[in-house]
Amino acid sequence: MRVLNALQFQSPLTMLTGLLLLTSACWGNVHSDLFIEPGQQFVLGGNQRGAFKVAARNVGKVAVEVKERPANGAPFSKANLKPGQQATLRFAAGSAAVLVNSTATKANLDLRITGEANLNMSSENKL
Repeated sequence: MRVLNALQFQSPLTMLTGLLLLTSACWGNVHSDLFIEPGQQFVLGGNQRGAFKVAARNVGKVAVEVKERPANGAPFSKANLKPGQQATLRFAAGSAAVLVNSTATKANLDLRITGEANLNMSSENKL
């Protein structure tokens, strides 16, 4: 009975808030149908505390290069995903995943991101 008493909440709102926090802490999984404009790159992460993993599948018509941009170093290539190819890539704490579309056609990737939950996301001109 002591366990049940420990789980009692003061109000329904407190109970709902607690359940939402518990549920969101367990998810840590993001799905994205990502489009990258021609000549652009999409940056995921950078300066975060934890590592993360990206399972990427190229569902578009053009190749996409995947790079890792370490917090204290130069970017390096991890994969070149041709149409129909897929890869699961790990990125270190503090690093960013850089998805590069260097073609004249819009790219499309299906992404599943796990691990670190606080990732920055941005699009920028290809460097």
